[in-house]
Amino acid sequence: MSEYQPLSDDEVKKELETLPHWEVRDGWLRREYKTPGFPHSLLLANTVGYLAEAAWHHPDLSVGYAQVIVKLRTHKANALTRHDVALARKIEEVISWKPGEGSPLGGFPKNWVH
Repeated sequence: MSEYQPLSDDEVKKELETLPHWEVRDGWLRREYKTPGFPHSLLLANTVGYLAEAAWHHPDLSVGYAQVIVKLRTHKANALTRHDVALARKIEEVISWKPGEGSPLGGFPKNWVH
């Protein structure tokens, strides 16, 4: 199997079952994140950028006042691959993290990212 083997439609559909806020649109694995405002959008975009660079896999980002749109597609394959799904999972894991109950970390007092 090629390192950049495109996923079949059925494989993509199965992966989306465990990535509930993500969708496929125009051939991209995509998610729109809502934030409390522009500083949070920049923090989110920089976090995604850091994760993507560490993974050597680079999404397209659109940054607005209170939103960030993340679009993933493996450019070398011009298709969705396991690379895209793996990065989407890591982004989701990091972006959705909040301090747990009883944590000494208080957490952001407003609705953070959704």
